Amino acid sequence: MGILANIFTWWNGATFGTWLGLRGKDAVGEDSLGNRYFQGGRDTAGNPRRWVIYNGSNDASRVPPEWFSWLHHQIEDVPSRALPPVRQWEQPPLANLTGTPAAWKPSGALDKGGQRHGAAGDYEAWTPGA
Repeated sequence: MGILANIFTWWNGATFGTWLGLRGKDAVGEDSLGNRYFQGGRDTAGNPRRWVIYNGSNDASRVPPEWFSWLHHQIEDVPSRALPPVRQWEQPPLANLTGTPAAWKPSGALDKGGQRHGAAGDYEAWTPGA
């Protein structure tokens, strides 16, 4: 099933067609998560085409900010050469946790097992024409 899944599905990684399309393109780098980045050819505006091949699930929030900037032509050269070094106070980016058990839930959320606060006495419902 591994080969068939690679041929027909896109959500678990790059398909076979994507790998064929990357032949002759330049591999320009890899990030700390193992995602690989490629460049080659030109788009209709004359900009170089850029790709990311995810290491794992295809989730755009797993692209670090510096490589996002490169993918979207905000910086021209690869991040290791175009950006200043990371400062010691900077924290690593986090993936989008929405929909996972690690997602943030407020204290009154029913999924968290909390109780919602009662309505305050100063609330008055709006009625049209009042």
